[in-house]
Amino acid sequence: MGKLGISIYPERSSFEKDKAYLDLAHRHGFKRVFTSLLEITDDKDVVLSHFRRPIEHATQLGMEVMVDINPSLFEQLGISYDDLSFFKELGADGVRLDLGFTGAEEAKMTRNPYGLKIEINMSSGTSYVDAIMSYSPDRERLLGSHNFYPMRYSGLGLAHFKTCTQKFKKYGLNTMAFVNSHAASFGPWPFNDGLVSLEMDRDLAIETQVKHLKMLDGIDDITIANAYASEAELSAMATAFFAAMPTLTIIPSPNLTENERVCLFESEHSYRGDRSDYLLRSTMTRVLYKGKDFPAHDTRDILPGDVLIGNDRFGQYKGETQIALKAMPNAGRVNVVGRIADAELLLLDCLKPWSSFRLVDA
Repeated sequence: MGKLGISIYPERSSFEKDKAYLDLAHRHGFKRVFTSLLEITDDKDVVLSHFRRPIEHATQLGMEVMVDINPSLFEQLGISYDDLSFFKELGADGVRLDLGFTGAEEAKMTRNPYGLKIEINMSSGTSYVDAIMSYSPDRERLLGSHNFYPMRYSGLGLAHFKTCTQKFKKYGLNTMAFVNSHAASFGPWPFNDGLVSLEMDRDLAIETQVKHLKMLDGIDDITIANAYASEAELSAMATAFFAAMPTLTIIPSPNLTENERVCLFESEHSYRGDRSDYLLRSTMTRVLYKGKDFPAHDTRDILPGDVLIGNDRFGQYKGETQIALKAMPNAGRVNVVGRIADAELLLLDCLKPWSSFRLVDA
C-alpha cells in the first residue's frame, strides 16, 4: 500500500502551525512529510535549530521525513555526499536530490551507514536512473519522486509524466508525485500558482487529482506540495487514495428513478473487456436488476460523458449501465440518467477493461 504525504516549510511558518498540521494529517492516515532546504541561506547550526523540532515531531508520529537538497547545498553547509551524518542529526529519514550527481555518488549514498533513504528526481526524462542502477545501489533505499511546478503551464505533460514514471517502475523503485491544495497558500519559493507535478491536474479538486494519479498506474505515494491543506481536503484525499476501487462522480438527471438510482449507486461496476470506441459498458446491472422496470425518459441524443441505462424498450439490454465515450444518436432505447462531472471526464481515459469502479452522486 502506498503512502500519503504533506509538505511543511519551517522557515516560512512557525513550529506551532507545523505541529498542528502534522497532527491533523496524521489523524487522516498521512505517513510522509516533505520539506525543502533549497531556499536556505543560513549556516548549518541555524538550519538544525529551525528544522529539527518539526522533523522530530513528525518522527514521533511515525511519519517518514524527506529533505529536498541539491549538490550546491552540500558545499554551503560544509558537508559531503559520502558523509550524510548532518541529515541523521537533523532527524530526517532521507534526502531528496533535486539535482543529481553522476550516478556513482547516488549509488554510494544509498549505502550510507545511517539507513537514510535517497530519493531522486523522476522528471528529467533522461537515463539518469539507469546510470545510478549501473553502480548497484541499495534498491530498498532508492526512491523516485516527480518535481512540482509553481508556475502555471510549466508542469509536466501527461505523455512525459508517463514516460518518466516507467523509467523508474521498470526497476521496481518506489515512486511519488505531488498534488496541489487549493486551500494552501505557500511553498518553498516566493511565488506560486499552486504546486503540482502534472499540469493538467493543477486546477482539479484534490480528490480528483489523487484519483487521476492512482488510475494512471505507476505512482505509489502522493504528497500535497503546498501548505497548509484544509482538513476537508485531507479527508477527501485519504478517501480517494485508500478506496478499494476508483469512483466516478455523476451529476444525475432530475428525472432519475429509484430503480435507476439503485442501478447506478448501489452496484459495483465492471468495465466490459471487449471494449467499444463508443461505450463503456457495465453489463452486470442488467442481470442483477432484470426484474425491475426502467420506463423510457430523457431519450435525447447522446453526448460524450453521458451515463445511460437501457430502458424497457431495449430487450436483453434493459438495465445495462453504459457511459458514452462518443456522441451518438439515441433510438429511444436508452435513458440519459446523468453525466460524468466535467472535471472527472479525464478519468474515463484511465479506466481499463475488466477493472471495477463505483459511481457516486455529486
